[in-house]
Amino acid sequence: MMTTGNGNFAPRHGLPPGLSGAARRALVNVTKNITAALLGVAFLAAFATTAFASSRIKDIVTIQGVRENMLVGYGLVVGLDGTGDTLKEGQFTQQSLQAMLNRMGIKPTASGITSKNVAAVMVTAVLPPFAGQGSRIDVTVSALGDSKSLLGGTLLVTPLLGADGEIYAVSQGQLAVGGFTASGSSTTVTKGVPTSARIANGAIIEREITFDMTKMTSFNLSLRNPDFTTARRISQAINAFLGSNSAKASNLTTVVLKVPADYKDNVVNLLTDIEQLRVEPDQLARVIIDEQSGVIVIGKDVRISTVAIAQGNLTIRVTETPQVSQPGPFSQTGTTTTVNRTTINVQEDSDKRLTVLNEGVSLQEMVDGLNALGIGPRDMITILQAIKAAGAMQSDLEVL
Repeated sequence: MMTTGNGNFAPRHGLPPGLSGAARRALVNVTKNITAALLGVAFLAAFATTAFASSRIKDIVTIQGVRENMLVGYGLVVGLDGTGDTLKEGQFTQQSLQAMLNRMGIKPTASGITSKNVAAVMVTAVLPPFAGQGSRIDVTVSALGDSKSLLGGTLLVTPLLGADGEIYAVSQGQLAVGGFTASGSSTTVTKGVPTSARIANGAIIEREITFDMTKMTSFNLSLRNPDFTTARRISQAINAFLGSNSAKASNLTTVVLKVPADYKDNVVNLLTDIEQLRVEPDQLARVIIDEQSGVIVIGKDVRISTVAIAQGNLTIRVTETPQVSQPGPFSQTGTTTTVNRTTINVQEDSDKRLTVLNEGVSLQEMVDGLNALGIGPRDMITILQAIKAAGAMQSDLEVL
């Protein structure tokens, strides 16, 4: 920059000659605005990169007391097309059906109830926090007896109880079944699970669970993945936002938050503001193995000490070839017998070599080194367990 004769600043280059003082000032202002805009875009890009690498507090913690409650009930489904329970003497479906008819003034005998269109079911639902009376929730209906399908059925009025034995909702409605079954004389085709169904908005809440947040002076934030470092980062982020020491990590699972004086009248605003803060969660170095499916999940912080690995592939093939031995034509002494002939082939790969994994290798380097051996997931599971047993893996190894 340089100073012009009238005391104004102008760029050293880029201004065309012959401009008046007003034109030069206008052009300089435009240049400054463009430069400020570019700097702002660069700052936002850098901030976005950092923000997307972290998580919101609302995604990694739960507020103690703000929770769901499980509901369960026993009911009857009617209207099935011959796919209901088999009504036997003393069976619970028959007893339930007879008791329901008795309450309606109908008194059939046990031998007179032979319908195949009724099924006993268990009804489950989740009561959300702060759900008001008269609100509706979804329910899941599952067959309890030997019913083949709930397709086309209707759930009769079923009370849903909580863990305390009190009724919190009542359910009824037409079932929506995602699966079906079709059978013939020799073939049966089944898709999905026809003995399980859902009813959207199928239950009406009759009782509320009271929980007053307005009078609370502190909250406990519970981490979904307990970790000391993450708990400390959450408390530091909250304190930096509030400008006070209102949050404190009491252990690796809980962060205690005291309500500041500015939020005494509305704690919902406090929780809303805190939920949007971003924190980078920390995690333990861990390797998860599912031996049944062969799935391997390796965390990004897993490190391996210097170790040499060799994997041999031994294949043993046993072939049985029975042969028939019989006497010659017109022989009076020999008998026809079957003689077993067994062939055993042993094959061992000889081109497998030692692979060295250096100390402190990253996740990608470790995967590349194991893939260089040409092994599958099953053998890789055994190798990871052997590395852990040798003390060369600085992480937790969890087998599902």
